[in-house]
Amino acid sequence: MFKPLQLGAAALAMSVAAHAETLRFATDASYPPFSKQGADGKMTGFDPDIAQALCAAMKVSCEVLPQDFDGIIPALQAKKFDAVIASMNITEERKKAVDFSDKYYNMASRLVGKAGTQVNAAWFKGKKIGVLRSSIQEKYARANFVKLGAQLVPYGKAPESFLDLKAGRVDAAFVDAAVGDVDFVRTPNGKGFALVGPDYNDPQYFGIGAGIAVRKTDKALLARINAALKQIRADGSYDKIQKKYFSFDIYGK
Repeated sequence: MFKPLQLGAAALAMSVAAHAETLRFATDASYPPFSKQGADGKMTGFDPDIAQALCAAMKVSCEVLPQDFDGIIPALQAKKFDAVIASMNITEERKKAVDFSDKYYNMASRLVGKAGTQVNAAWFKGKKIGVLRSSIQEKYARANFVKLGAQLVPYGKAPESFLDLKAGRVDAAFVDAAVGDVDFVRTPNGKGFALVGPDYNDPQYFGIGAGIAVRKTDKALLARINAALKQIRADGSYDKIQKKYFSFDIYGK
């Protein structure tokens, strides 16, 4: 478990203590390009890379652990890890359960469907729309798309909705725009599909961007994460990671 630095009598002792710390992050194991678990078990993607950069800024060791998104907050509260970096939007509802860092990116959500699909209120009637279970997209869709006649199909992992979209079992997938674009539309499986309809970014549902979640009792850890975020934004580490995965600025306003 992550523990704050203890004041030592000597700088050498403090340095040794710092390097002995390990900060354990959890992330969704199947949410490329933000996170993905390889065959070797290693977590890769934007979120794990940001976690590693934050740990480097804080001069601590880093572990990035896989966790299904729909159980990630309960697992954090059960102290299975120290923080969550899983493209989790900062919302008032989630803030009742956890504390969030400053945002580390802000991306609209989009529908993915057949190229040329014209999305309006009438289009939703009778449509099956895939969503990630327990995601902010599912909550928004239940409040807005269902009343227009859509049926939601929840998935445990976002890529599962793309497989069903390709097979014609759903009419659209509702996801983070970057996930839909990079992990499906721009791949061979995504031929004939596109991001369709408008951007969805109502702050009532989508909050003010994605943040890193910690337990409400971990105020000192939260302060250190926020300081590290400022550092990697200032020293170029953030931009270097961003350019590795995206051709556009995802930090937002």
